[in-house]
Amino acid sequence: MNKRLLVFVGLILLVVLGALSTAGEQYVPGAPLKVGFIYVGPVTDYGWTAAHDQARQICVDTFPWLETVIVETVEEGGEASVIDRLVRDEGCQVILTCSFGFIWGTQEAAVRYPDTIFFHCSGFLREPNMATYMADFYQIYYLNGLIAGALTETNKLGYIGAVPIPEVKRHIGAFALGVRAVNPDAEVHVRWINAWVDEVAAAAATQALIAEGCDGFAFTEDTATVVQVAADNDFFSFGHYSPMYVFSPEYCVSGQIAHWEAIYLDFIEKVYEGEYTARNLKNVDYWWLLQEGGVEAGCDPGMVINPAWEDDLKAVTINDPVMGTISVYDLVMTRLQQMSDPGITFDPFQGPVYDRTGTLRVPAGCILSFDELTTMQWAVDGIVGPWPDEP
Repeated sequence: MNKRLLVFVGLILLVVLGALSTAGEQYVPGAPLKVGFIYVGPVTDYGWTAAHDQARQICVDTFPWLETVIVETVEEGGEASVIDRLVRDEGCQVILTCSFGFIWGTQEAAVRYPDTIFFHCSGFLREPNMATYMADFYQIYYLNGLIAGALTETNKLGYIGAVPIPEVKRHIGAFALGVRAVNPDAEVHVRWINAWVDEVAAAAATQALIAEGCDGFAFTEDTATVVQVAADNDFFSFGHYSPMYVFSPEYCVSGQIAHWEAIYLDFIEKVYEGEYTARNLKNVDYWWLLQEGGVEAGCDPGMVINPAWEDDLKAVTINDPVMGTISVYDLVMTRLQQMSDPGITFDPFQGPVYDRTGTLRVPAGCILSFDELTTMQWAVDGIVGPWPDEP
C-alpha cells in the first residue's frame, strides 16, 4: 500500500511539475506570438478600456503572426488569477495589464513566471521580464485648461476625478495651471467618485458641481457621461481618452485622445524580433507624450478645437511675457507646437509653481522631473475640494 501511495504521489508530482515547466516558456523570436490583455473595464466603456482595445485590434490587423486574448472588467487586486489562467491555460507569452491598480499582482506574477514578458500600464515597478508604459495626457490637460479658463463665465470649472492616484492628480494639476495661466481668478472644483467606470456617480458629481456654479467640465471616468450631462445643461466640456465630439457636437470643445497603438506596435514588434526578451526589460519604460505620438489633443481626430468655439477663443486675449498680446486660440496652438516638437521648449510644470498651501513646489527656471510627475500628491494652487493624501 505504501509503495502504491508513493507511486501515486510521484505521478501527481510529475504531472504538476510538467504543467509548471510548460507554463510561461520563453518566447522564441520570429514564432507566432500570443498576447493577453487584462482590462479594468468593459471594452464598450468608450474611455480608457475602449481605447486600449482599439489599439489591440490595430496590432492584430497589422501583424499576421499575432494572436490576442482579452479579459474585461477585472477588479484591481484580482488580476493574479487571471494572469495565471492566461499563462498556464491560454499559453500567452506576453501579458499586458492595463491599469495602475494591477501593479502589485503584475510584479508578483513576473517573479512567478520569469520566462513570460509583462507590460504594465502607468506603473513604476519593473523586473527583468516586466516593462512599463504610459501615454500621458498632462500636456493636453494644460491645453484644455487654457481653453476652459478663457470660456468660463463663473470662474468655476468642475473636475470629476475617478481614483486619487498620482496620475489623476497630475492631470488635474496641469488642467488647473492652464486655467490660471489665462484666468488667475478661476478655480477648479474637484469631486472624487472612487471608481474608474461609474456612470451614476459621474452624473451625480457633475450635477453637484453644476449646483456649485461650475460652467465647464473635465474628468477622469471611462464613459461619456460627464460630456452628456454637461451638454444637457448647456455647459462646455472636454472629452477623455476617446473621441467624444459625437456625444456633444455643440458643447464638447476639445479633449484628449490616446494612441496606445503607437506604443503597442513598437513594443510587440520588438518582442517578435527578439530585441525585447524576458531578460532585458528592467529599464524599459515608455513615457510617450505629444512628441512621440502617444496622445493627441482634441475631441475628434484632427480636431484640436471644435470649430464652433474657435471664434470665442480668438476673441479672448492675454498678455504673455514672451509673446505679448495673444489670443487664447493662438496660445493653445503655440503651446501645442512647442510640446510636440522634438526640442520641447515648454512644459506645464515649469516654475514657479505653487501648491494650494502657498508652498513653492517648482522654482523658477525648473520643471518637474519624471519621478516627481509620476509620484505627485500635492494640489496645484487654484484647486478646490478634497484631496486624499495631500502632503
